[in-house]
Amino acid sequence: MEDLEFYRSEYKSEKERTEALEEKIRQATNEMNATAAHLERIKGSKLWKASKPARDVLHFMQRTKQRLGAYGSIRGIARKVDSKLKEKAARKSHGTGSFPDAARRAEEESTKFSRDITFSILVPLYNTPKKFLTDMIDSVKAQTYSGWELCLADGSDDEHLYVGDVCAKYAAEDSRIRYKKLESNEGISGNTNECYRMATGNFIALFDHDDILHPSVLYEYMKVICDKDADYIYCDETTFKGNSVDNMITLHFKPDFAPDNLRANNYICHFSAFSRDLLEGMELFRTEFDGSQDHDMILRLTSRAKNVVHVPKLMYYWRSHKASVAKNINAKSYAIDAAKGAVADHLRSCGYENFEITSTRAFETIFRIRYEITDNPKVSIIIPNKDHKEDLSRCIGSILEKSTYDNYEIVIVENNSVTDEIFAYYEELKSHANIKVITWEGEFNYSAVCNAGVKESTGDFILLLNNDTEVITLDWIEELLMYAQRDDVACSGAKLYYPDMTIQHAGVVIGLGAHRTAGHTHYMMPVTNLGYMGRLCYAQDVTAVTGACLMVSRSIYDEVGGLDESFKVSLNDVDFCLKCRKKGYLNVFTPFAELYHYESVSRGSDMTGASAERYNEESARFKERWAAELEAGDPYYNPNFSLDRSDYTILPAK
Repeated sequence: MEDLEFYRSEYKSEKERTEALEEKIRQATNEMNATAAHLERIKGSKLWKASKPARDVLHFMQRTKQRLGAYGSIRGIARKVDSKLKEKAARKSHGTGSFPDAARRAEEESTKFSRDITFSILVPLYNTPKKFLTDMIDSVKAQTYSGWELCLADGSDDEHLYVGDVCAKYAAEDSRIRYKKLESNEGISGNTNECYRMATGNFIALFDHDDILHPSVLYEYMKVICDKDADYIYCDETTFKGNSVDNMITLHFKPDFAPDNLRANNYICHFSAFSRDLLEGMELFRTEFDGSQDHDMILRLTSRAKNVVHVPKLMYYWRSHKASVAKNINAKSYAIDAAKGAVADHLRSCGYENFEITSTRAFETIFRIRYEITDNPKVSIIIPNKDHKEDLSRCIGSILEKSTYDNYEIVIVENNSVTDEIFAYYEELKSHANIKVITWEGEFNYSAVCNAGVKESTGDFILLLNNDTEVITLDWIEELLMYAQRDDVACSGAKLYYPDMTIQHAGVVIGLGAHRTAGHTHYMMPVTNLGYMGRLCYAQDVTAVTGACLMVSRSIYDEVGGLDESFKVSLNDVDFCLKCRKKGYLNVFTPFAELYHYESVSRGSDMTGASAERYNEESARFKERWAAELEAGDPYYNPNFSLDRSDYTILPAK
């Protein structure tokens, strides 16, 4: 009978929780539908149609005001224009301007490496236009490192017999070029697997039949194989149009190996080269993933690799033409489903179940992944506070009203408030069983205040939250928790906006900014911005996230010793994230947990008077502690980007 009563009680509790959740969703849906209907009525009215010219003028003024706000003044816009002109020149330097001259070519060609490596470059051919074919082969022949073989498997039809004639001519001139005419076209996967059967090298490299390689790419790959024992290598790439690689469209400067980025988006793509040993017992390409066979292969092999190394130089030129994926993903629409299948297969192989993969607004093959939350763990939300009743009540109210995850407690750490209204508000909060207020009486020290709150909390996960934040997305806790619960992740962080819906936080880069300590990427960009290469649209690995909204498991918080109380106000969150990385954990930023952040309302600016002195002191100590990491550079922020700006401004090639 006791067991029966227990299960009845549990059922009743779960039913009430479900009903409350359904009511929140119903209310949100009703509000959304009502707003949409109201907008449709407005747009259908005669007044709306008649006012279009006036709205156009208003929108122009608003855009101008936004630009002025971002750049400070007309002079600021002039500086932006100057910056864009410099970037245009920088872009050109990554094309033929980066190719080796005679002296550098001679130096690279004469270099003696410590290992004997032959790269088998695999190129499946199918009706390849003659110009594309000769450009491709010539770019291989131009390599400054001579230890390569080019394996060409030709599935072209009878109307394109010239493909075989061209290849035969090249093969007769250079024994490193190997050609095979296939009896039938077996698709990208089948044709590439035929290339692999021809290969004899100890490293495999994948090359498309209509693209071009930088002359020094194999030389650079040899350097990291010999110096870093790399067994999987990739470089930066660009798309180009026409007959010159200097006609660049999009320059893709990539992060170092980032597994969460790779799951959401095949950012590695070209030019992949890897040890043959990684393929032991495995297929190269699997035909069931045709259209996204490279994403499937990269996910499988990087999971096996001991040392994935990124060469941060633009060394692959991806030709954009009418039939290419570089031009239009719809040229191969089946690639979308194949990519989802490849990611799903990878996730299952990593032990994940009941996940969901959906396309994002950035691109059909840039994915949002929802992981299953297991065991319904308790989350302790730690909020430091001094006075500021309006800010705190807005923050607390948004948590209570909008959160769909209900197994949480809120621990407010009261720190030397003086106003009557805040203490009256604390009294009001006593009616909430899952909210408590504790007191920390020392001078303001964000790290110490948070550590005190954590000690008084009971949750399995810690969520540090500023009192000047406001929840936007209903499932914000779930979005953070799905990453923080993973064994390989320490901190997860949210996307934060200023009240004008410009970005305050979308991940932290070390070394960024005037102090060369740390800064936020995509800073003050509008909410609608997709980010550099769509990076505002998918969850990704970052070096650090802001402590204004940071979730971490209690066990990891304790493992690294909590926040360092010598960083009283600034850089404590970045220091904490770096401590976690040093233990081998990842930190993840997700754009799908969104909040407002009324930054610095509670503590003012870091850049004036005593605050500036304190910030300078903490910055100096931070740079001393993390000197090696700062010298190496942020692994998720390509060294070809300027550290003076947060908008991924490109630097000239080195």
